[in-house]
Amino acid sequence: MIGKFLETLYTKVFINIIVENLQTVVYVEVCSKKEVLQSTHKIFETTTINSKMYEFVRSFFKETPFCYISVLDKSSNQGAVPTCAPSEMEKYCDINASEYICYSDKWAFYTSEYDLEATKHEYRSIGLDFIFSPFAIMANFFKDKIDSSLSMFVLVEDNYLSFSIFDNSKLLYGKYLNMQHHKDDEDMLIDSLLEDEDVSLGIKGIDIEDMSLDDDSTDFDDFTNIEDLDSADDMDEFSEMHEVQEIVESDVDISSEGFNEDYQRFSLIQSALNTFYKDPKYESQFIETIYIADGIGTSSELKSYLEEEMFLNVYVRKIDLGVAVCEMAKAEANEI
Repeated sequence: MIGKFLETLYTKVFINIIVENLQTVVYVEVCSKKEVLQSTHKIFETTTINSKMYEFVRSFFKETPFCYISVLDKSSNQGAVPTCAPSEMEKYCDINASEYICYSDKWAFYTSEYDLEATKHEYRSIGLDFIFSPFAIMANFFKDKIDSSLSMFVLVEDNYLSFSIFDNSKLLYGKYLNMQHHKDDEDMLIDSLLEDEDVSLGIKGIDIEDMSLDDDSTDFDDFTNIEDLDSADDMDEFSEMHEVQEIVESDVDISSEGFNEDYQRFSLIQSALNTFYKDPKYESQFIETIYIADGIGTSSELKSYLEEEMFLNVYVRKIDLGVAVCEMAKAEANEI
């Protein structure tokens, strides 16, 4: 009772931390009862807490004893499973190394215990009240659609995608997708393809500094003696080789340009959907619609890829992750 009485005398401050790829966004709301008195976004060029962020956060502690600090979970070892029973969860994740929370008594999201402790340790100087799963953020943001449709739902962060499939509020599949890991795999694939092309075309690396005009190499003589190319047959053969090399170079350039960030996101979504269809653990159903919560401002290309390559109905909603986390924090604080 005393605590509730004090809440009427002081404002409440909600500090929400979103770590991106190269920076951290801190969104703050100062509230009185249900009214927002002040809100602000501040960006810090760091992915860990530094002195400037510390001083900014601590400045709000002077205003009120009711300060709530939240962070969006960035653990790579997190996800969502279509059950709340621990014995069933073992089919989908290492439950012994994870902490999990049931959502609406229907499904659960989990995260690595080790990563949770690491996050708490990182922010020990200011303390954390809540660590929110992106799957909980997405479920809250798309509640109207999740409860009434069979669709894919994706939350787009700076370097991650939270991918899920719901059938009228029943989770069928959930996966946390890391773009950086996917990019590394693609780079390895491109390197492998280039190596294969080099082998098939007989292309060799040549160090100009190690070459000498006195070298008796037959291969080198074939290119230095220009008069040997005068015959029509030789010229045709040389032209064909040149055309093949141009085609290979052109293909490589197109591939490299295609692996932009939105193409990576499209590729991850496509791969996750294929896993859902093929893995017998999941109750697969044909999906025609995808809802995207865009937290970073993707280009129109992602929508085009999904529509043209996968024939999906695509709907995109902008989401301010700081505001979304704050809404979750306010709901939790009111229950305390």
